[in-house]
Amino acid sequence: MTTPSAPALKEIFNRERLEHIAREMLAVDPAFDHHGFLDHATRDLAGLSVMQRLARVSESLHAVLPTGYEDNLTRLYALAPRLDSRFVCMFLPHYVASYGRHDFPRSMAALKHFTTFGSSEFAIRPFLASDLPRTLAVLREWAGDANEHVRRLASEGSRPRLPWSFRLEAIQADPELAAPILEQLKADPSLYVRKSVANHLNDIAKDHPDWLLERLEGWSLEHPHTAWIARHALRSLIKQGNRRALAIIGAGHAPQVRLHGLRVEPAAIRLGERINLSFALESTAEASQRLVVDYAIDYIKASGATRAKVFKLKTLTLPAGAREQLGRAQHIRELTTRRHYPGRHVLHILVNGERLGSTAFDIHD
Repeated sequence: MTTPSAPALKEIFNRERLEHIAREMLAVDPAFDHHGFLDHATRDLAGLSVMQRLARVSESLHAVLPTGYEDNLTRLYALAPRLDSRFVCMFLPHYVASYGRHDFPRSMAALKHFTTFGSSEFAIRPFLASDLPRTLAVLREWAGDANEHVRRLASEGSRPRLPWSFRLEAIQADPELAAPILEQLKADPSLYVRKSVANHLNDIAKDHPDWLLERLEGWSLEHPHTAWIARHALRSLIKQGNRRALAIIGAGHAPQVRLHGLRVEPAAIRLGERINLSFALESTAEASQRLVVDYAIDYIKASGATRAKVFKLKTLTLPAGAREQLGRAQHIRELTTRRHYPGRHVLHILVNGERLGSTAFDIHD
C-alpha cells in the first residue's frame, strides 16, 4: 500500500484558510470587502510558494482596507486572536514590515504584540536592515521581557543567517552587534528561547568560529540552561571535529576506546529504504570519559565525487572498562536539501572528532 504524501506546506494558505481569514476580518469589521480580498488573495494561488502566499495575504488586506496604517493596525489587533494557526498569523507582522516602516514606534509595538500570536522574526529584519542601531536597541529591551515569545524574537530576529530570510550582513560581519542580546538570554528558562540562542550562535560559528569559541570559553557552564545552549551552539564545529569545541563540552581528549562489530544492514538498498547501523564501543581507559559519537556518510554527488554529511548519534559518559552498544536506523530518501545517486556509500564512525572505523552500503537504481 502506498502511503499518501503529506500536503505541501504552502497549502496552509489554501482557499479554505483564506476564507477563514476573510470571515474573521468581516467579524471584526462589518464593512470589510471580503469578496475583494478573496479575489485578490486567490489570484494565481497555485503557483505561489508558502512565503509568497503569506505575503499575498497582507498585500490583499492592504488592497481592500480603506483607511490609514494606524486604523488598519487596530483592525489587525482585533483579528489576531481570532485566527486558527500561529504560522498563518505571521502575515500580520508582514503587514507591519510592508506598510509601517514610516512609523517606527507604532510598528515596534505591533511586532511585539503580533509575535505572541505568530512570530515576527521575518518582519523585524527590514527594520534592522534600514535602521540597525535603533532596532537593536529595541531588541535588547525585548530580551528582558517577561513573555518568552518576545524574548525569542530578540534572538531569532537578529540571527545573521535566519532561514527563509535575507542575511543581516552587518551582524554577520560583526557578531558583537547582537552579542548583548545573547548574553541576556544565555541562561533563559524557556527552551523555546534557548533553541533560538543556540541557533543564533551556530550561525555565528559558520563565519566567526574563533569568536564563538572564545565567547563560550568565557561562559560558566555550571548552569544547566547555559550548558545546553553551548552544546547546541557548537554542533556544527563538533561535527567538524573542532578540538576547542569538543573541549568546551568536556570531550576534547582523544578517545580511549575499541570499536567492535561495525555493520550496516542491509548492505544494498534502493532509494526509499532504510539502513540499520550498529556497533559497540569498549573503554580502554582507567577512568570515565566523555564521548561525542557521530557518524558520517560519504554521499555520491552527480559528478561522481563524494561529500561527507555528519550525523549526530550520542553523547555519553563511558565508565572505565565499560562497553556501550549503539545503533541508528536511517531512512535513505530524497530530500529538498539532498539528492541521492546510486553507488557505494562509505560510512565512518567518529568519536570525539576522530575516525575509528568505516563500512559501506550500496544504493541501487
